[in-house]
Amino acid sequence: MKLMKTMMAATAMVALAAGAAEAKQLVYCSEASPAHFDPGPLTGGNDFDASSQTIYNRLVEFVPGTTEVAPALAESWEISDDGLEYTFHLRPGVKFHTTSYFTPSRDLNADDVIFSFERQYKEDNPWNQYLEGMTWDYFQGMDMPKYIKSLEKVDDLTVKLTLTEPNAPMLANLAMDFASIVSKEYADKLEADGNMAAFSTQPIGTGPFQFVDYQLDTVIRYQAFADYWDGKQPIDDLVFAITTDASVRAQRLLAGECDIMPYPAPADIETLKADENLNVMEQEGLNIGYISYNVTEKPFDNPEVRKALTMAIDKQAIIDAVYQGAGQDAKNLIPPTMWSYNDAIPADVYDPEKAKQMLEEAGVTDLTTDLWAIPVSRPYNPNGQRVAELIQSDWAKVGVTANIVTYEWTEYRERGKQKDRKGPFMIGWTGDNGDPDNFFATLFSCSAIGVSNYSSWCNDDFETAIQDAKKTADQDERAALYTKAQEIFKQEEPAITLAHSRVFMPMNKKVQNYKMSPLGSHIFKGVDIAE
Repeated sequence: MKLMKTMMAATAMVALAAGAAEAKQLVYCSEASPAHFDPGPLTGGNDFDASSQTIYNRLVEFVPGTTEVAPALAESWEISDDGLEYTFHLRPGVKFHTTSYFTPSRDLNADDVIFSFERQYKEDNPWNQYLEGMTWDYFQGMDMPKYIKSLEKVDDLTVKLTLTEPNAPMLANLAMDFASIVSKEYADKLEADGNMAAFSTQPIGTGPFQFVDYQLDTVIRYQAFADYWDGKQPIDDLVFAITTDASVRAQRLLAGECDIMPYPAPADIETLKADENLNVMEQEGLNIGYISYNVTEKPFDNPEVRKALTMAIDKQAIIDAVYQGAGQDAKNLIPPTMWSYNDAIPADVYDPEKAKQMLEEAGVTDLTTDLWAIPVSRPYNPNGQRVAELIQSDWAKVGVTANIVTYEWTEYRERGKQKDRKGPFMIGWTGDNGDPDNFFATLFSCSAIGVSNYSSWCNDDFETAIQDAKKTADQDERAALYTKAQEIFKQEEPAITLAHSRVFMPMNKKVQNYKMSPLGSHIFKGVDIAE
C-alpha cells in the first residue's frame, strides 16, 4: 500500500509538472532532495546535479563523458612557466538568468569570479557565513586557502590567480562544482534587501537551465535558458522528480513516468535491461565505498584494532549480496582505473579467528559501538542498511556489538563531520576531476578534518607524500608519491575500503545524446528527447 501511494503521488506530481503540451520535457527521477542550490558549500552529488550542473558554470569545465578540461566561462587562459600564475580571459557577453525574483543589469565580469571565490575563504566577507553553521568543505578540504596567494581583477574580462606554490591539479580543481561562478550583483541586491538566505533557495546562474520552482522533497522544475552563451538547450523543461527508493525509481521508469533514473538497485538491473523501451548505459565507476574509523576515539585510535575489525568483515559476501555482480573488492582508496593505482597492495583477508585474537591482544573485549549506515543508494554503495547489517553480523562473531544508526542524507553527512562522532561512519566518493589528489587530499588530508576527512586522521608521512605530489607536473613522480601514500594508508587502516562499483544509467530510448560522466555527475546539457 505504501508503494502504491508513493507512485500515485509521484504520478500526480509529474502531471502537474508537465507544463505546456507543445514543450519538450525531460523527467529525471533523482535519488535525493538537495540541501539547497548554492554549490559552493555543498558536497553531495545530488546537490550538484540540482545546482552546479544545471544552473551554473565554471571558468573551465570537463568535456562531457571525459575528464578533459575545456574552456567554459573562461574562453582561454595562460599558465606561467613556474606554474604560479593563471590568467583567465572571460568569455564576453555571458548572460545571467532573468527570473521573477531578479533581473540582471549587466553581463558576467571579473567581479563575479572574484566574489565567487573570496566568499569561500575570506572570513570577513559577509557571504562567508550567510547560512547558519555553513562550511566550505571542498575549498577547505582541498587546502585552497593555503595555495591561493591572490586573486586579482586585471580588467572586466581578465582575472589572474596567483598561487603560493605549484599545484598540478589546480586547473582540474577549478572545473569542479564548488568552483561555480555566481552573480555578485544578485548577492549585493539580496544583502541590501536583508534577504541573504534567498541566495541558496532562489538561485541565479549562467548555466543551461534556470531555476523555476522547488516543492520540498517532491519536484524541482527548470526551464531552458534562452540566452545561454552556448545556445538554448534542445529540451524546454527539465523536471527532477525526487524519488528516494531505488525500486520505486525503476517502477516509474518502466511505467513511463520518468525518462531517466540513476542508481538502480542491482536486483532490478536485468529487468530494466529486458524492457524493449529502455536503454541501460553502464561503465566502471571512478568511485570508492568505504567506512571511516574515528581514529580519535578509543579503541579505534589503535591501528591494530582497526585492522582486526576490517579482518572480521567478509567483504566478498557483502559484494555478492549487495552489489550483485556490479562491484569489486577495494584494496586501495582509489579505483584500479585511475593512474597511480598500487596493485602491489595486498587485498584484505577475511579471518575472524585471527581478528578475535588481535582484539584480545589489544585488550578489546565486549566492545559496543555505533555503526553508521548511509540512508540513500549511492553509486559506490547501493544499500547502506544491508551493508551495515552484514557487518553487524560479522562483528558479532568476534564479540563486537554494533548498533546501526542513520539519519536523513543531508543531516547524516553533517553529523558525520563532527570530530567527536562515535563509531565507524559509512560513506563513499566518486572522483570529481580524474586526479588521484581528489581522493587522497580531499578525503584524508589533515586540512580536511572536520569537513570531508571523516576519520579525523592526520598522518605526517601520508601528508608529506600527497602534498609533494601536488608540486610537480611530472606524472611519474606524482605516481611514485601516490604509490607510497597507498602503502601508508594500508598500514594505518584509517578506513575500511569496501568496494568499487560499476555504474548503471537506465533511460527511455527516446532520450538522445546523454553521456555518462566518469565523475558521477548527471548532466543534461545537450540532451534531447524524441517526440
